[in-house]
Amino acid sequence: MGAFKLGKMTFGSLFKKPETVMYPIEEKPKPEGLKGHISINVDDCILCGMCERSCSTGCIEVLKQDRLWKIDRLQCVQCGYCITVCPKKCLSMDPHYAPATTTHEVDTFVVGEPEKPAKKAPAQEQPVVEAPATPKDEQLESLLALMPPESAEKVRTALQ
Repeated sequence: MGAFKLGKMTFGSLFKKPETVMYPIEEKPKPEGLKGHISINVDDCILCGMCERSCSTGCIEVLKQDRLWKIDRLQCVQCGYCITVCPKKCLSMDPHYAPATTTHEVDTFVVGEPEKPAKKAPAQEQPVVEAPATPKDEQLESLLALMPPESAEKVRTALQ
């Protein structure tokens, strides 16, 4: 019985698209509802403070007098409750993850201007261990060195 199931699975996979992708070169599309990080549309925000009051971790700070909206992304647990309580629906969950960083920063947005961080203030001093920076080409070449030679050559020709 097991041979029939295995044969069916093997024969069926001959006519399907591969499930995996060549990650550094291409990425799979992000699924609907993926929780990456909170983003704000500063044009729609009225600084009501509902998101600040509803945040269970206290990572959001709304300063009406300075017209600032701040978020400490390291404290945020991406529960999404602030998105549901926002009366203007100016908060959303962006499916892209923020890049890794060696410093602890608080993102500050000025309400009424285009969406961009106004300043990044350090939240607290922490010991920082810096990794050596390697260019993207060197990383790609190190990954290609791990692949079989004929597959690596196909990737190199596809990139050119």
